[in-house]
Amino acid sequence: MKTIFVVDGARTPFLKARNGPGPFAAADLATQAGRALLLRQPFLPGDLDEVILGCAGAAPDETNIGRMVALRLGCGNKVPGWTVMRNCASGMQALDSAIANIQCGRSRLVLAGGVDALSRAPLLYPEAMVRWFAAMMQMKTPVAKARHFLKLRPSSLLTPVIGLLKGLTDPVNGMLMGQTAENLAWRFAISRREMDEFASRSHRRAAAGRRVGAFAEMVPLIDGNGKVYAEDDGVREDSSVEGLAKLRPVFDKPYGRVTAGNSSQISDGAALLLLASEDAVIRWNLQPIGRIVDSQWAGLDPAYMGLGPVHAATPLLQRHRLALNDLDLWEVNEAFAAQVIGCLRAWNDVDYCRETFNSAPWGELDEEKLNVDGGAIAIGHPVGASGARIVLHLLHALKARGKRRGMAAICIGGGLGGAMLVETC
Repeated sequence: MKTIFVVDGARTPFLKARNGPGPFAAADLATQAGRALLLRQPFLPGDLDEVILGCAGAAPDETNIGRMVALRLGCGNKVPGWTVMRNCASGMQALDSAIANIQCGRSRLVLAGGVDALSRAPLLYPEAMVRWFAAMMQMKTPVAKARHFLKLRPSSLLTPVIGLLKGLTDPVNGMLMGQTAENLAWRFAISRREMDEFASRSHRRAAAGRRVGAFAEMVPLIDGNGKVYAEDDGVREDSSVEGLAKLRPVFDKPYGRVTAGNSSQISDGAALLLLASEDAVIRWNLQPIGRIVDSQWAGLDPAYMGLGPVHAATPLLQRHRLALNDLDLWEVNEAFAAQVIGCLRAWNDVDYCRETFNSAPWGELDEEKLNVDGGAIAIGHPVGASGARIVLHLLHALKARGKRRGMAAICIGGGLGGAMLVETC
């Protein structure tokens, strides 16, 4: 197996969606992150072998956003650019696709990562309204069109369908992602207070990390009016369990435990990494920050999709003969507090480990090693970008602490999990 080096990486601030389109389209976000990243490299954009982007909610005018961003970055016509989609792990899938191409010798130097501008998810017409429009187009005379127009019922036909909600709903079981988190809270007896404590800690850790410069991988965004967006704007320094306790359940009213406060934030953002073979590192005299040692994908019941990190990371641990706490740090994407806590409980559950992995319980993960600079509850979760962000930040967090080895893992809508084992150089 060829060694896969992570040469460098950059991400934008993650900007919280606030009931309207954000200032940047997805291609703008990826282009600004990629431009900052490529400007500090000793090679030209045209020296890349390919550009691979993950994007879960591509806009109609950004259908192959990987190619679009490659051209905007000045890679030239000859550098292929393409797009992958694996829901919440689209950015991690882009990395894995780059790894596969480097392993088989098709590529040596790849720009890969993910992006989403979820604030720009569309409002859609209901199907009945689409059919009304289609029928209108078939009317031949003004009288026929007028008669058809009188059939319009604004109250039923003009009520918009929120595209983001459709995207966050499992098409097989009809559950919103938050409802799957409620399933985990019930399965593992996770209390509302435990969720709120976890969420508040995520904000505190992110705020503390920001104060000490823990997010060196972040590059500022600048909009068309010259306004600078320098930091993740969803981090709350004043987050408290008492404040979070005032929020009402969202997905299982009125008795549920999952709220907006203990869930990840809907955000806009991009995260990109440069992956290279050993040949490319030598040719360009690159100084990698780390290596991607191994990766794993897994499937599970979509109704419990939040346990995806357990199903994907555990085979990696088994393959490399590691225990949970043999790793120096963990990044588990915080889709929901209940989801991460559920993963911790599953690893320590006798029945779950026996039924799922035919093994004894894996024990308790030391939470001082988990999401040490906060996670998506505080930072945000631009679906296409998060899988790449956690890999990139894990390497930075390891290097900042003089540590060597870590695991990045993510749950994926539809009942999937992804994980990557990394080491610093």
